[in-house]
Amino acid sequence: IVTACSIVANGAAFEDAVTRLRDVPSLEVGVHLTLVEERPLTAMRFPRKYTSFVPLYLSRLISIAAIERELRAQIERVLGSGLCITHLNGHQHLHLLPRIFRVVRALAAEYAIPYVRIVDDHGVTARPFSMRALSMLGRRARQAGLTNDRTIGVATAGHLEDVVPLLDHVQGVTELVTHPGIGVGGYAWGYDWDRETRALSDPRLREELARRAIRLAAPSLVFI
Repeated sequence: IVTACSIVANGAAFEDAVTRLRDVPSLEVGVHLTLVEERPLTAMRFPRKYTSFVPLYLSRLISIAAIERELRAQIERVLGSGLCITHLNGHQHLHLLPRIFRVVRALAAEYAIPYVRIVDDHGVTARPFSMRALSMLGRRARQAGLTNDRTIGVATAGHLEDVVPLLDHVQGVTELVTHPGIGVGGYAWGYDWDRETRALSDPRLREELARRAIRLAAPSLVFI
């Protein structure tokens, strides 16, 4: 049921991802703006982990101008590959930090990218405090323009077993955030990529979506 995916412009597998995406033109492509855990495309150096990034951001020790240069470079690298960008989101959702979100919205407008994800996740989670804080940032960011109303799947990132119960929380434009993969290695996150792939391939899903009158839509088709 996947209609879109996001690419990490400064990821080690970028070229391979571009090749694969060219083989699936029906799959819409976005940029997963990344400020931690990968090597920047610009000369600016950022902390390795979001747990170090956020305190520096709050202390205003990270240059917003440097962030803008890096995010612009990531967008332009994806555009330079020939792929069409329909949406933006952020690794570890750092794009929702208010001063960074203003940069992201400005870049989206400049490059005519119509959709920027916000997080507003509902349902049971093992991380209630962090999800409340993230959803609060998302609701604040939503006021800035066209984006989704809710997310589902963020609270179960990397451990999604069954999509159907999440459908109870669909409201308005709802983005299902998932991390499918096959035999993924090299990451210490403990994600079960293969299980998420199976969950998204569950034959019950399309029947359940139809029963609930939920329409699947890629980002470019959300706001018509």
